[in-house]
Amino acid sequence: MYRRILVPTDGSPLSRKAIRSAVELAASVGAEVVGVNVVPRYPTAFFEGGNGVSPDEVARAERQWAEQGQAIADEVSKAAAKAGVKARAITVRSDLVAEAILGAVRKNRCDLVVMASHGRKGLKRLLLGSETQHVLTHGAVPVLVLR
Repeated sequence: MYRRILVPTDGSPLSRKAIRSAVELAASVGAEVVGVNVVPRYPTAFFEGGNGVSPDEVARAERQWAEQGQAIADEVSKAAAKAGVKARAITVRSDLVAEAILGAVRKNRCDLVVMASHGRKGLKRLLLGSETQHVLTHGAVPVLVLR
């Protein structure tokens, strides 16, 4: 049925629910799980006249964010190991979360995405966007959405 399931996680309780569901599904169909956390890039645009940040400081911050992102993605591997499911955890550096998820789907040849949706509506959805909606409408593989 499915061979490789991608599960994006941001470390929130809702994304942990998606991890549990993805691992359970993978165990039942003999699939592998790929956990992904998207890490933002350090902002490089500053207001005119503002103080710049040294390249060393930017590199330090990005290293710290990458380590934190990997720790979050590693939660997928830990949950999978407990269930006897093959898994790997990756981080992707991007400011475009949904595009990074779709890129991870292609790169890792995943045939299903299991992800959470916060269920925002109205103005909150307009202002905050919906990464899940973007993955649903622009992806080429099925998406299982949990709330």
